[in-house]
Amino acid sequence: MNDIRFIAETEGERVDAFLATVMPEHSRSFWQKRCGEGSVTVNTKAVKASHKLQPDDIVEASLPETPDFTDQTFPIMYEDDDVIVINKPTGILTHAKGVESQEFTVAEFVRPQTTDGVGTNRPGIVHRLDRGTSGVIIAAKNPEAKRWLQGQFSKRNVKKTYLALVAGHLQKPEAILRLPIERNPKKPQTFRVGANGKPAETAYRVEKSYKDYDLVELKPHTGRTHQLRVHLSYLGHPIVGDAFYGHEAPKLGRMFLHAHSLELTLPSRERKVFTAPLPPELKRYLESLA
Repeated sequence: MNDIRFIAETEGERVDAFLATVMPEHSRSFWQKRCGEGSVTVNTKAVKASHKLQPDDIVEASLPETPDFTDQTFPIMYEDDDVIVINKPTGILTHAKGVESQEFTVAEFVRPQTTDGVGTNRPGIVHRLDRGTSGVIIAAKNPEAKRWLQGQFSKRNVKKTYLALVAGHLQKPEAILRLPIERNPKKPQTFRVGANGKPAETAYRVEKSYKDYDLVELKPHTGRTHQLRVHLSYLGHPIVGDAFYGHEAPKLGRMFLHAHSLELTLPSRERKVFTAPLPPELKRYLESLA
């Protein structure tokens, strides 16, 4: 643990707000969590985040050690002076939710190699893949490259293709889904199809049918959070292993959603397609269904 010590100068300020001011690299919610763990004291007594300070109060806090990720890595598919393309394994976050990451993420892998966003929790990050999704993800090595890639995404000049196994059989062999997506107020960590949501469009095509499942190719034309998962669940055909949206697959141990390919124009102005084959565990699962 790293111990820090400050002396308050003003009266009536909440201790979490005070710490977020004197140590802005940590958010207020971070300090609220530390207070809840009993790691913040005022005049040697543990306090809640709402504790009001007095002048000359001694504020002390214990910070967790910063993890060392230097020995960890991901498969690199492509790299140049501007970008790095990774084949992300399942179970890995794109970036930490708070300022500091206590686990190895795509952002932490990119951090030593980029000059973009080095003081943030998402250096070089241009787009996201959910924790349970494997496959192709691209990151920027400098701010100029990031702006270029963001422009590619915002102008819809990026073609993304996913492979997913869904429960049951889709009514049509291929279709375009235009279903708006909104946050689910009853379960805020999830999303749903709703009339008040943002426009979302997904094209799908059934690649192969098994007894109880369809293997589908998915091409999102928009980039809403959980878009593919929400659209398929709404149709009554959730992605296999996606417990969040209605399907569990204990024998698989992950969600069957894979970012198969990414086509875009690099900052060098070269048009490229990056393709990641299905991971071995997904191939084996399909073989078990045949």
